Amino acid sequence: MEVVVTGGEDYVVGCHLAIKTTLGDDIEGIVLAYDSSSKIVVLHILSFSLLFFNWHRKGSSGERRNLRFLKVNYVKDVTLLGQSEEEQFELKNPYLDMTSLRNREEAAIRQAEAEAERFGVGVTQEAQDIFDALSKTLPVRWENTAILVMNEVCVSQPYLPDNVIGGPPAANERVRKVLELERKRLQSRATG
Repeated sequence: MEVVVTGGEDYVVGCHLAIKTTLGDDIEGIVLAYDSSSKIVVLHILSFSLLFFNWHRKGSSGERRNLRFLKVNYVKDVTLLGQSEEEQFELKNPYLDMTSLRNREEAAIRQAEAEAERFGVGVTQEAQDIFDALSKTLPVRWENTAILVMNEVCVSQPYLPDNVIGGPPAANERVRKVLELERKRLQSRATG
């Protein structure tokens, strides 16, 4: 039984519809939700057409759902193809992989914390540039306004080779040489 719906803006959850848009798309799907204030209908797509704003989501039974959010202003014709009696189309309890979401959140927090630790507090731009340059070749971290290299060697203000102290002699000498080269590189960039 086909019924052509004209002029109605109420989309009933569970209705199986065939929709033609003003953009020329033919969409067939089941209404999952309709928001009258934003005039957006959410459809579970049953046929594949050119899909704007579609996304894949796992349903409660683990199957993939192809959803489309459609602004009603773009609807040209609507044909009611039937009414779904299955509850699988209700979005009361959509499947969300909470473990995956928590893992992504924790990874993002760890990344943000790691990036925040790379910025010195109360240091000059030159000091930050030296830190950034040293971090490309050596493991470094800030210890207040001093740069701690390889957890052994300390480079204090004004961040010259003479300000390198601590650590085994070989590590100390390596940091001095890298610091010298990086300062020359930074100076050549500033004058060039």
